[in-house]
Amino acid sequence: MLSDDQRQALLADLSGLRRFCLSLAGQAADADDLLQATVERLLEKGMPQDAHVSKWAYRVCKNVWIDEIRARDVRQRHVQATDSKEETVDSAEHVAGVEVKLQRLSQALETLPDEQRLALTLVTVEGKTYAEAAEILQVPVGTIMSRIARARKNLLDIKGLL
Repeated sequence: MLSDDQRQALLADLSGLRRFCLSLAGQAADADDLLQATVERLLEKGMPQDAHVSKWAYRVCKNVWIDEIRARDVRQRHVQATDSKEETVDSAEHVAGVEVKLQRLSQALETLPDEQRLALTLVTVEGKTYAEAAEILQVPVGTIMSRIARARKNLLDIKGLL
């Protein structure tokens, strides 16, 4: 069970946590589901009294997402490949220039390996320090630095293809 202070801290960080969910899931509906699952897990299981609420919530979110990806992999083994790709709709022709750029960036981010995308999103989108990102992802700070460097290089390489 969360204390009142922890609940207030979680509520204060919901918008940042939702952006993180969106960076993981790529689609708003999936991000909302991920956010809901994360908050439910935090409310059910609680957290240590001395835990930093934001860092704990991001870590729980990452773990819920990993669980979801694993579950999807299992489900996809039992359905036809065509069924799993029907949701992708490319409407870039009908949107404004800014939306096209955002869509291209989103697509480029999706091509990054998960560990690079997570590190890059935590630091550049969420404004976490390298140390905070390292704690959330449970890796050394140097690993975060190298993942971000590789992610930036990969995005530059992809930019030439877009």
